[in-house]
Amino acid sequence: MNTPFDEEPHRRPGLFARLRSSFLTGIVVIAPVGLTIWLIWSVVGWIDSVVLPLVPNTIKPEKYIGINLRGVGVIIFLIFTIIVGWIAKGIIGRSLIGFAERLVDRMPVVRTIYSGIKQISETVFAQTERSFEKACLVQYPRKGIWAIGFISTTAKGEVSDRAETGGRLMSIFIPTTPNPTSGFLLFLPEEDVIELKMSVEDAAKLVISAGLVYPSDKNPLDPA
Repeated sequence: MNTPFDEEPHRRPGLFARLRSSFLTGIVVIAPVGLTIWLIWSVVGWIDSVVLPLVPNTIKPEKYIGINLRGVGVIIFLIFTIIVGWIAKGIIGRSLIGFAERLVDRMPVVRTIYSGIKQISETVFAQTERSFEKACLVQYPRKGIWAIGFISTTAKGEVSDRAETGGRLMSIFIPTTPNPTSGFLLFLPEEDVIELKMSVEDAAKLVISAGLVYPSDKNPLDPA
C-alpha cells in the first residue's frame, strides 16, 4: 500500500513523447541544412535572372545543350567581376574610374546615392586593415551594466581633439542581438575598455546566440 509520502516510480515516456522528441531533434538537424541550401539556391536563381538576360543568345549555354543550367549566370558574373577588377587596378582603369566619379560628383541626387553605396561596399568588401581588432567589455548603457563590444580603431582627428579626456579614445562598436550588423558607435577612454582574450569570432557567436554559445576556455592545441 502506497502512502502520500512514497515516491512515484519512474515512468518511461510514452510513444507520443518519444516521437515528439525525435521530431524536434530531426528539425534541429534538418532546418540549418535545408535553409542554407534554400538560401544558396534562391541567391543563385536571382543572379541568373539578372545576368542571363544581358548575355547574347549566341553564347548562352542553353542554346547548345538544350536546358537552362542553374548557376551559369553566377559563373558569368564572377568572370565579369574579376575582369573589371583587373582592369580597375591598371592605370587606364583608375583614370576611367576617376573621370566617372568626377562626372557623378556634378549630379546632386546621383552623387549622394553613389557615395553612400561606395562607402558601404568599401567597408564590407575592401581587403584592408578595417576589421575589428579585439573584443572587449564596456559598461553600457550605464555603470554596472556590461556589454560586449568590438575595438575598431583609436579615435583620431576632431573627435579625439575635442573630447574632454586626458588619455586616448577608443572607437568601440556595440552590436545588437541577434543581428550584429547593427549597433552603436561609442568613443570611450582607453581605461574604461576591458579587452577580452576571446577572439572576435567567438564574441560574435556569443552576441548572435543571445548569450547561449560561450567560447571554450580550453585551448584545443593543449594536451589533455
